[in-house]
Amino acid sequence: MSAATRSAPSKVALDAIKGVVGAKGVVEGEDAAPFLSEWRGRWPGEAAMIVCPASTEAVAAVVKICADHNIAITPQGGNTGLVGGQIPFGDEILLSLKRMRRIREIEPLNNTMTVDAGVILAEAQEAAKEAGRLFPLSIGAEGTCQIGGVISTNAGGVNVLRYGNTRDLVLGIEAVLPNGEVWNGLKRLRKDNTGYDLKQLLIGAEGTLGIVTGAVLKLYPLPAEKVTVCAGVKSPADAVALLSHAQNETGGAATSFELMTRICIDLVLKHIPNTRDPMGEAHAVYVLMEFSSGQKSGLRAQIEEMLESALNKNLIEDAVIAENEAQAGALWHIRHSMSEAINGEGLGARHDVSVATSDIPAFLEKAGAEVTRIAPGARVVAFGHIGDGNVHYDVVGPEGADPHALDDKRAEIESAVYDVIGAFNGSISAEHGVGRHRRDTLAKRKNPVELEMMRAIKKSLDPQGIMNPGKML
Repeated sequence: MSAATRSAPSKVALDAIKGVVGAKGVVEGEDAAPFLSEWRGRWPGEAAMIVCPASTEAVAAVVKICADHNIAITPQGGNTGLVGGQIPFGDEILLSLKRMRRIREIEPLNNTMTVDAGVILAEAQEAAKEAGRLFPLSIGAEGTCQIGGVISTNAGGVNVLRYGNTRDLVLGIEAVLPNGEVWNGLKRLRKDNTGYDLKQLLIGAEGTLGIVTGAVLKLYPLPAEKVTVCAGVKSPADAVALLSHAQNETGGAATSFELMTRICIDLVLKHIPNTRDPMGEAHAVYVLMEFSSGQKSGLRAQIEEMLESALNKNLIEDAVIAENEAQAGALWHIRHSMSEAINGEGLGARHDVSVATSDIPAFLEKAGAEVTRIAPGARVVAFGHIGDGNVHYDVVGPEGADPHALDDKRAEIESAVYDVIGAFNGSISAEHGVGRHRRDTLAKRKNPVELEMMRAIKKSLDPQGIMNPGKML
């Protein structure tokens, strides 16, 4: 049978799955609701059954039953995704990894950590820290997202500038393939030149090629000193120039470099309790920078010298340096609260795009002109990881407008912004993934040769099309 002829799972199959996971592994009744909705409320879900296996062997047994009965599977991590990739359509089995929470092994001398896919990202960070090491992946949802989810979406976050995406932080993967076989690729090697790098097929595949159940993660030495700075600048062009200046003057010590336009600050102050304006005077654009060093002293003086020279070159208007962890945390709280704050203004049109860093100012100008043409009075809320070219480009209605003011123009705005992205040879999805939200857009805009290569891989590994159907491809 194919996906087109797939019917509702039989009682025989569902009973067999229950027999594998046990009573604790089945979620029913009111407990099911959190698994079937995502935090923006855009994609309500339905599932024939929600199961939470507690081991790789149990995941494999469930997948084997589904393969034998042509039952679709929607894998789910912490359910923090923003494109609907983790939400089932109806007749699928929703398979959550939430019960797989083991830190299997930490090897400080090899700078590696092996974990179950259900480990919360913040738990992995803390475990590494207790071992005297750093796991540098950091995103706003790190308190709830799971390692399997960040691998399946190739999450980016605020430290990509220094350490790379999730793709750069994974050495090995364990995964259950669509036929129920377990691929044990948990290698702890940094060099292995024996063929295709198969783990990279599953990183960023959004569960369409298999279910990640474990991973070997790269660790780094803990920084001895960190400095967090918020600077006000006149324009995105000055922000890009400041990035180059900061990297040159500090020898590459910049770990994070985040851009926030003034409206971002205003919306956080409006919707997020216990927040305060980061600087005394308002600026058109803000840059949140973090620097780190393995040396125990000297970084603060280096950053102060860099900022003074930036001021002399008119790259910044003003800057504040966090004096302690609490002040640094307050600055990061503003940045990490932006998506939640924007939700308070209505769904609008949301974009997660990337261009070359040097193209960011021109992209913002051209995309802004298109938004104004389509929806006069609409507000552009632009922020993101300027250090790696990733801009979260959100559009909301005019001040005080109905939350649904842009509903009838959302598709036109998104299409126009993607046209601008195409003109800069950028990407329509930088770190949030494709999921349901961008599936049709990907089909229209992806290079046809690339699409055929992706579909060939999908057909080869998942000929029945049971792994996360209706997502990505």
